[in-house]
Amino acid sequence: MNGAPHGLDELLTALADPHRRRVVEVLRSGPRPAGEIAREVGLAPPAMSRHLRTLRRSGVIEDAHPDFDARLRVYSLRAGGMEALKRWLEETEAMWAGQLPAFGPRLETEPQ
Repeated sequence: MNGAPHGLDELLTALADPHRRRVVEVLRSGPRPAGEIAREVGLAPPAMSRHLRTLRRSGVIEDAHPDFDARLRVYSLRAGGMEALKRWLEETEAMWAGQLPAFGPRLETEPQ
């Protein structure tokens, strides 16, 4: 493995919070305004704003302003937002898959 991909720590920190993971789940079905996300997650708007800001900074979500209302923010999952995490998981899985076969002979020769 060649070290943690850039942004992985920030991404993992963002996803460590259950409210932020719930936001990701809500946005799987499509873009939503902040107020609607807050209602579905069950948080007050100021708290939701902080969580959305953290997810935006980590690259998981993005926001847009519809042409009809520049005050309204609509959030969506960012394409490729989880690439660093996916890459790290793939590398970690490959590392373990390569090492696990070596445990078999050791376990068979060690006294019980």
